[in-house]
Amino acid sequence: MSVLAFPAPVSRPQDEALRSEVRAFLSQALAGRTSLEKAESWNGFDRDFSRALGAKGWLGMTWPRAYGGHERTAFERYVVVEETLAAGAPVAAHWIADRQSGPTLLRYGSEAQKRAILPRIAAGECTFCIGMSEPDAGSDLAATRTRAERQADGSWRVNGTKLWTTYAHEADFMILFCRTSGTPADRHRGTSQLLVDMRATPGLTVRPIADLMGQHHFNEVHFEDAVIPADALLGTEGAGWAQVMGELAFERSGPERFLSSIQLLIELIAALRGSESDAAQAAVGRLFAHLVTLRHMSRGVAALLERGEDAAVHAAIVKDLGASFEQDLPDIARSLVDAEPDLASTDAFAAVLAYTTMAAPAFSLRGGTREILRGIIARQLGLR
Repeated sequence: MSVLAFPAPVSRPQDEALRSEVRAFLSQALAGRTSLEKAESWNGFDRDFSRALGAKGWLGMTWPRAYGGHERTAFERYVVVEETLAAGAPVAAHWIADRQSGPTLLRYGSEAQKRAILPRIAAGECTFCIGMSEPDAGSDLAATRTRAERQADGSWRVNGTKLWTTYAHEADFMILFCRTSGTPADRHRGTSQLLVDMRATPGLTVRPIADLMGQHHFNEVHFEDAVIPADALLGTEGAGWAQVMGELAFERSGPERFLSSIQLLIELIAALRGSESDAAQAAVGRLFAHLVTLRHMSRGVAALLERGEDAAVHAAIVKDLGASFEQDLPDIARSLVDAEPDLASTDAFAAVLAYTTMAAPAFSLRGGTREILRGIIARQLGLR
């Protein structure tokens, strides 16, 4: 059996100095946001806020200056992400691009792709969506059926459907994971990634999917004889599986995997203030211990990524444990405070509890289902 070790996080004075600067910025930029709006941080779409982050130099932080980046460390970027999420900032307009699409372009994109798009992401001017999940396949990416066929002029003709595509209706680009040869039975072979212009691709249709709260974040994206230029290929044809696994390491390991419901923990502690309940103190203490442990592991993954090492399995562990923490939180909160969940309530705890309870089922779906993640971990440990 293999043994997995999480390296110790790096702690440097420059990181904490940056933390103070970010907190000061956020205290002004987010003044007036309600507790419920802060709870919606993941789904908060605000291009002006993303542009403001870009103007501060807090997007594309680790990228080369030649591509609009700032050549800062992975830990400095971690500090910015952690503080924006903990403060309940609206991050949806930039963070898929900043977190995973940009790094994927930086690693596999052509020079022309990098020079055209990365500076726009770093400025908070360019939004991406993720073209992975499909009907009847979900997180089993190897079962992808969306197919791109090379045409005589070198372009690609694409047919298929992507599902649960967050903010596809707002995105400028998608990185599409698709099959360019063979069949779904070939699993990891014959897949590729294409850079899709969401605003200028004929044959592409985006249809909304309402979530449990009736809000529109998810979409179906249909490709019907969609024509994508020859230079849209990202990296190497047929190497899509290895490329997308690296992309998922960026998606699965960050503090968003245990901070997306942090507003509920904040409201829970506020609601319990003055309580002398031993059960409440024990429950909050246990939640805090889990949070500290998850943060330590997540920052360990940041250390691996900064060293350029493969962090896919470590990231899967953080994502799985983080989703369990976040999904347990609403039930624990409800058992400790006598309040009816109500989105329309003026009581912050009741409103945030209602929102988090309805959002929680997605925590173990987005970024890879629990079953898929545990399969990856078991394979690494030699258990399957």
